Amino acid sequence: MNRKLITLTRIINAGLINFIRNAWLAIAAMAVMIITLTIVLFSVITNATFSHTIAQITERIDVSVYLKDSIDEAQGRAFAEKLQSQPNVERVTYLSKEQALERYREQNANNPEVLNAINETDNPLPATIQIKPRDLDKIEDIRNFLNQSENAAFWGDVSYRDDRKEAIDRIAHATNLLQRAGLAAVVVFAVISMLIIFNTIQMAIFNRRDELTIMRLLGATTWYIRGPFVVETVIYGILSAIISVVIINAMFVAASSALQATSLGLLDINYSAEYFRGHFWQLLTMQLVLGILIGAVSSIIATRRYLKFKTS
Repeated sequence: MNRKLITLTRIINAGLINFIRNAWLAIAAMAVMIITLTIVLFSVITNATFSHTIAQITERIDVSVYLKDSIDEAQGRAFAEKLQSQPNVERVTYLSKEQALERYREQNANNPEVLNAINETDNPLPATIQIKPRDLDKIEDIRNFLNQSENAAFWGDVSYRDDRKEAIDRIAHATNLLQRAGLAAVVVFAVISMLIIFNTIQMAIFNRRDELTIMRLLGATTWYIRGPFVVETVIYGILSAIISVVIINAMFVAASSALQATSLGLLDINYSAEYFRGHFWQLLTMQLVLGILIGAVSSIIATRRYLKFKTS
């Protein structure tokens, strides 16, 4: 056990020495890896922000069914229960004429002219059933149900805010585009990063070819030769992951100080920063795992090719 620990310690020390020796070669590999990991982190945060925005807008969307004055409260509540049983209805809220008037006053509390006008007349507002749909893409199911002959006699008008549905469609479209662009960018930069790391390790192996040949002749195991190079690239990944997190954090700090607005287009900067801070350790762990994986895989492939060549 002690022997294995000593061997592992030597491998790690050799990897650290290799990293210091090849510091200038490591800069190019780390630069591309930093770009890759920054894109990954930015895509994750942006997708979470868009999902939050969609959820907020979706929560505000409802269908308001204005009942005829000839429909009494018992009939209205029975019709509301009938609507609640529909597959695409999440919940319904029945508002009597008095409740509808009270809500209208609350919504226009800062508009005295409207309040004065409504107070000078009898309650003109109808009883209302507010419907929260489950799936906005199937909103037509609710409309078709309302238009059935046995149901049309209950209501006089229906209100549905199409502008919010359009906003959700735009955000969803932007999210899909971001996911595809982010995935393509990550794949491209990950491949470039692995190729640069591969060539960096190949150059390091070439510079130490005589030393490695002697180690092989003296009976060094495959992993004793390969280990230091893997450790070196793992260091690339760890440093790149930390730097990518620092870059994103600096972006949020700069954005919060430079922008007074709470959003930039469809992207809510405040929520993005809050999500980043709230999930900091999970995001950092994700970056570390990706960075280590990219570096280790590249190094293993590079050293495997050298070891195969030497043993053939």
